[in-house]
Amino acid sequence: MRIGELSRRAGVNAHQLRYYEAQGLLEAERGTNGYREYGENAVLRVKQIRHLLGAGLSSEDIAYLLPCAVGEAPELLGCPELLAAMRSRLQRLDDQMDRLARSRDALADYIDAADRMSSESYPPFDDADREPVPA
Repeated sequence: MRIGELSRRAGVNAHQLRYYEAQGLLEAERGTNGYREYGENAVLRVKQIRHLLGAGLSSEDIAYLLPCAVGEAPELLGCPELLAAMRSRLQRLDDQMDRLARSRDALADYIDAADRMSSESYPPFDDADREPVPA
C-alpha cells in the first residue's frame, strides 16, 4: 500500500509516517516509480508505535522495544533488556514528576503569600501625598 492509504488506515498523517521511517520504526520498500510501498503489517506497526508514544516512550526507546511487541496494544514480551529500558524510562518520568511537584509547590507558596498581602495596597503609598514609597 502507498503512504496515503497507510495514513488513512492507521489514522496518522503522512509526515508522521515519514518520520517513523526516518527513525527506523517503520520500513517501506521503494517501487520503480520511487513511491513508498508498505506491507499489510505496517498498519499494526503504526498502531503499536502510537500506543508506545502515548506511554511517553521516545522513538529511540520504541525502536528498541518493537522487536518484543505483539498485538496492537501492544503487549511486550518480557525480554530482560526491554524491562531494563522500560524501568529506566519510568525512573526518568518519576524524576520529572518530582521536579514538577516541587515547582508547583513553590509557585503555590508564592500565590498564597501574594494573597495574604492583597489587603495592602500596591505599590505601597505614603498616606500624606499618595505617592509610591521608594523601595
